[in-house]
Amino acid sequence: MNPQPKTFSAKPAEAMADRKWWVIDAEGKPLGRLASTIANVLRGKNKVTFTPHVDTGDFVIVVNAQKVTLTGRKLVQKQYTRHSGEPGGFRSEAYGDLIKRKPELPIQKAVKGMLPKNTLGRELLSKLKVYGGPDHPHAAQKPEPLAYVTRYTTAA
Repeated sequence: MNPQPKTFSAKPAEAMADRKWWVIDAEGKPLGRLASTIANVLRGKNKVTFTPHVDTGDFVIVVNAQKVTLTGRKLVQKQYTRHSGEPGGFRSEAYGDLIKRKPELPIQKAVKGMLPKNTLGRELLSKLKVYGGPDHPHAAQKPEPLAYVTRYTTAA
């Protein structure tokens, strides 16, 4: 009789050894679907060595963040809100205004919402690098293009 195979659990030192850098162009891509793809790569869910409590993911560089798309009238209707905690400290800003002022923030916030809400999630978010334009300073890491695949396209 063959013994039952052991369940694999990655150790933190093993997970750090095979980290890769990916670059993805956000131009013309829907915000939510792009964010879920990025969150899966940051967590390492695209690898066979995925372990839920260990950071087994890769680094992700997003370029052309200001050219990400939203469907419908979300450019005007979608609001980003924050509150300072003081009376009268409520602030609200439309997505269209925010993308002009800080094009990296909508992608960062969308990905942050898809990661675990604990120290692991904060550690994973630090591996995300977002840039509004087409240039990034991470050429020395030799990032490879990330294949953005959507399940919702139809073959013609």
